[in-house]
Amino acid sequence: MLKKVDRNKKRKKRHLRVRKKVFGTPERPRLNIFRSNKNIYAQVIDDTKGVTLVSASTLDKEFNHEGSGATVEAARVVGEMIAKRAQEKGIKQVVFDRGGYLYHGRVKALAEGAREGGLEF
Repeated sequence: MLKKVDRNKKRKKRHLRVRKKVFGTPERPRLNIFRSNKNIYAQVIDDTKGVTLVSASTLDKEFNHEGSGATVEAARVVGEMIAKRAQEKGIKQVVFDRGGYLYHGRVKALAEGAREGGLEF
């Protein structure tokens, strides 16, 4: 009998494999992404202290985009928001952590939006 593949379990395994190598420092923190079916979230994290420095998502009050938070355009706006907030805190360079997701669609749009906003990675 075939068992159904748990996609989130496979994603978490990929994420742990990537997290062995990707580490955020105070000079170059980690830009982490979480993608749900309805929203997308981004955080800039300093792993040495275990502190979130900046965050942005489609649930923020400043996020004013028509329609759903689960679109490529919404992800691009969140990327620009996280870049703007990081620049206000003096963060220019980050390490990109795609969270085990494929670099495609909403994840790619968020990364490109952050790059357009001025973050380097």
